[in-house]
Amino acid sequence: MTPEVPAAVGQPHPRHGLAPLLASAVRLSIVAALAGVEKAEFAYVRDLVEITDSALSKQVSRLEEAGWMTVEKGQVGRRPRTWLCLTEEGLAVYRRHVAALTAIAGPLH
Repeated sequence: MTPEVPAAVGQPHPRHGLAPLLASAVRLSIVAALAGVEKAEFAYVRDLVEITDSALSKQVSRLEEAGWMTVEKGQVGRRPRTWLCLTEEGLAVYRRHVAALTAIAGPLH
């Protein structure tokens, strides 16, 4: 019995669309948290992703170095605040990554 050949024969495997930096579940979670918003407070993302301040800072630095995130510092009243924001490139990379994961997983039955 011959196995069915996928419709995309001759096309590159979807894994080539994955972003290696997003292989980390923590970084993927951070980017996913920011994908649907203009910006979010550092503390909100920290609590949502359930990591420490230092762990989030480290991952934010990696994403900033890649050009996928910006960090804004400011104040609300007298309290200092830090906001995180995906760049256009960061959002595009995230969307390609999710599309590749979806293509790899195939339809769910």
